[in-house]
Order: sequence, then C-alpha cells, then structure tokens
Amino acid sequence: MAILPIRVFGDPVLRTVSAPVEEIDDRIKRLVEDMIETMYDAPGVGLAAPQVGVGRRIFVFDIQDDQGPRTVINPELVETSGEWEYDEGCLSVPEYFWPIIRPAWAVVRGLGLDGTEVQYGGDDLLGRVLLHEFDHLNGTLLLERLDRGARRKALRAIREAALG
Repeated sequence: MAILPIRVFGDPVLRTVSAPVEEIDDRIKRLVEDMIETMYDAPGVGLAAPQVGVGRRIFVFDIQDDQGPRTVINPELVETSGEWEYDEGCLSVPEYFWPIIRPAWAVVRGLGLDGTEVQYGGDDLLGRVLLHEFDHLNGTLLLERLDRGARRKALRAIREAALG
C-alpha cells in the first residue's frame, strides 16, 4: 500500500466528471487500498478517486462508526431529503471550513470492492460524507456549494494564502 498525493484546488482533475469503473480488477483493488491508507493519513473521513488524480467513479469513507472503511464504486444518488447546514472542509481545499447547506439525509447505491451491490444511507455525518464524495465524482468542489458572496470571499482567502 502507498500514500498517494492529494490533489488540491486548482488541479483540473477535481473539476472533471469521473468515468465509470468497467471492471474491478487488481489495479482497482490496489487503488482502493491506497486511497484508504491516504484517507487515514490525511486524516479525513472520505476520499474520492479524483482527489488522488484518478478520474474514476470510486470513493472510500470511514466515519468512525465501528464499521471500518467502506468503498463505493460507480455510485448513484438514490435519495435525499431535508436540509442541514454544517461547517464542512475538504482534503483538496486544506485548512478551510465553510458553512455548507446540503440535504440532511442521503442514500447512495453502487458496488463494493467485491462487485456486489452496496447501499449506504444516513443523516448527519454519514449523509454529508456520501454527498461530498459523490460531488467529487461529478467534478464539484464544496466551494460551488457556497452562495456567490461567500464563494468570492473563499476564493480571495485561498488566493491570498497561496501568494503568501
């Protein structure tokens, strides 16, 4: 296993819609193992393949609920409901947190690493992680979830930090 470099805001792979996984082969299994190790090292609660430079529809997550790390390949968003605002961060926009409004409940369905169908759903942190990682597979960063004024301020802060 290896810790992979996490791509950060400005990298074009983060703005690209990911392609479906055609076959869960040894290469994909190794990628998932590396993604899990990278997620824990970061540390984070979720990581999508584009965040490590791979444009495939895969994400991993572990919300520390005693179920361990989980993998979702080729996820589909099945259901959302409600609304919840929470200060959310992202490994690809490190050290920043913004109040993001998302559905309070989310369900995704896809394939597990063994190729069988999996479905995960929940509210609070689980729902938020599922939606956040699903966004990454569609080329959407949490900055796009901010209203126009907040997004402008966030981009200014990121730009000023990058300039030193």
